[in-house]
Amino acid sequence: MAREKQLEAAAEAEGTPERSYREQLDFLNPIAQPLASRKLTRKLYKCIRKAAKHKQIRRGVKEVQKFINKGEKGITVLAGDTLPIDVYCHIPIMCEDRSLPYAYVPSKSVRGWVCAARR
Repeated sequence: MAREKQLEAAAEAEGTPERSYREQLDFLNPIAQPLASRKLTRKLYKCIRKAAKHKQIRRGVKEVQKFINKGEKGITVLAGDTLPIDVYCHIPIMCEDRSLPYAYVPSKSVRGWVCAARR
């Protein structure tokens, strides 16, 4: 609970609307499976933060697709509320073909905030 309050306070300071995990589930796409649980979502956000700090993160569909095709290993974290779906619906198939783990998190705005994206 304390971590969630810290995350919400930081999100409020950044100007991001604060929504609980349950509220974020209302905006999911129909293809957002497997969806990370609340606990796993927190762990993924922590992992993303560490990877961004060490410049070991790939952002954007084109960049992720390029590195999957090259054979780079890692975990793919996709936002479950991204629209339109057609933009990134091929990424999970590519990950399954190459045996890469992937998961959906409920919010793209929180994921972007965690990896220190400026857009």
